[in-house]
Parts: sequence; C-alpha cells; structure tokens
Amino acid sequence: MLEIQIPNGVEAKVEHDLVTVKGKDGSTHKRFSDKFLSVKLQGDKLVVEASKEKKLLRKSRLAEQAFATELKNAVNGAEKGIEKKLQIISAHFPISLEIKGKTIYIKNIFGERVPREVSIQGDTKIEVKGQEVKVKGVDIYDVTQTIANIRKGCYACGHDTRVFQDGLYMIREE
Repeated sequence: MLEIQIPNGVEAKVEHDLVTVKGKDGSTHKRFSDKFLSVKLQGDKLVVEASKEKKLLRKSRLAEQAFATELKNAVNGAEKGIEKKLQIISAHFPISLEIKGKTIYIKNIFGERVPREVSIQGDTKIEVKGQEVKVKGVDIYDVTQTIANIRKGCYACGHDTRVFQDGLYMIREE
C-alpha cells in the first residue's frame, strides 16, 4: 500500500478506473487497471493498493509502484506545473516556428521549402520568443512527448548529422 499526499490547492477525484487531479495550472487524468490495483481517496491522501489475488501478486505490486509514481508526477504537475525550455540553433538557414491549433510548423529547416509538421500532445502550451521556446503543461508525459516530437521533426534526413546540427535543443528544465 502506497500513499500520495495531496497538497493544498490540488484536488483529486477517483471514479472506477480513472483518477483526476486538478490544480491551479490545469488538470490531468490517469487510468489504471482495476484488475491489478485499487485506488482510494482517504482525506488528503491517495492510497494505491495492489491486488491480493495470488496469481496477480507480482504484476500488481509492480503496477502499484508504477502507478504511484504516475500519480506523484500528476500531483506535482497540477501543483507547480511543468516547464521546459528549448533553444533554436541554426548554422545554415534561419529556422522559424509557427503554431496553429495542435500543430507546430517548423519552417526553413535545412532550407526546405515545405514546413515540417509536429503535433502537440494533450493540453501542452508552447510559447516562442525569439530563439527561445517554452513548453508548458500539467502532465509530464504530454510535455516530454511534445518535446520528443519536436526533436524528431528537426532530424536531418539525408544529411550528415555531424555537420547539420540545426534544430531545437533543450537548455533548461524547471
């Protein structure tokens, strides 16, 4: 049995196999398998408990630890928010970003005429100021997946990556 403390300003709600964590920066949802786990809200704590069934004991203990970590990340994200900074680095052609809805357009990378499209995951927000890009959100998995999509979209296809190092690189986490 693992307990996750819920700080002031953060609300948690458990419904069947869905845990919703809501804070000042937004909310996130986490699903779990009720075959392996049971999650209860006791006062200001979320209690994650593994299944007692003998055949599922090993897997349910691993699932208990993994889901408790996910809930800790969700509570931290709802309380403080997640922010990561990227920097646009270009040696050959000036790169620009355009955000439309849930899509980022990476323009003029390696002198390409057609912009590369990258998807934004979940409720992640992106701010571009000059050469600095801020990626903010509540769910750490959505924020890091958006960054991975951006990095994949900047890959130098058909070029020597030792020479063509243009792209977006992470400079700081907060």
